[in-house]
Amino acid sequence: MAKASEAKLRRAVVSTAQAMSARGLSPHKSGNVSVRCGDAMLVTPSGLSYDGMKPGDVVHVGMDGAVRPGERAASSEAPMHLAIYAAFPQAGAIVHCHSMAATALSTLRKPIPAFHYMVAVAGGKDIRCARYATFGSDALARHAVTAMKGRKACLLANHGQIAFGDTLEEALGIADQVELLARMYMDVLQTGKPVVLGDAEMGRVMKKFETYCKG
Repeated sequence: MAKASEAKLRRAVVSTAQAMSARGLSPHKSGNVSVRCGDAMLVTPSGLSYDGMKPGDVVHVGMDGAVRPGERAASSEAPMHLAIYAAFPQAGAIVHCHSMAATALSTLRKPIPAFHYMVAVAGGKDIRCARYATFGSDALARHAVTAMKGRKACLLANHGQIAFGDTLEEALGIADQVELLARMYMDVLQTGKPVVLGDAEMGRVMKKFETYCKG
């Protein structure tokens, strides 16, 4: 990939990470962002505040996990990003965050059912919750991949959420929607048991989503 293209992607990773923080999706230094870059990925570095992050701080990581010599340490969740890119060729960018409602719901290890049709934004009839594993581990990467089969997002038990899209903009938008849905679902659980839309209806919704917001 040409250097100019990589430079543009680096700027986009920084702006997406800063937007994620500004929207309250990932407080402080939590979460991480990546984008495909040829046969590698560009990912946010470990332990660096988003506010002061520069394009040069973004880390180039090969699909074998090798960091480009001379660059910062990659995010501890780089293995999870790499596993998702390997499992889902359609994934062009990934946003992982510790958004408040999604994280709280993940501690209950509850999926988000089709209590609202917008659940389909994550690609299916529900938003699964991946099994728990220590952060940064290969086991967590495997669990995330399993939970995201046929989906574009999932909760991560006792941890947060992760979403992918064709672009950084799409991945961030999905993460935003997952947080909103998690917040609404938790509110619903405070007052009763929601009526969940059936598979047939969600099939119709997902068909509509094929052209939803695409002009």
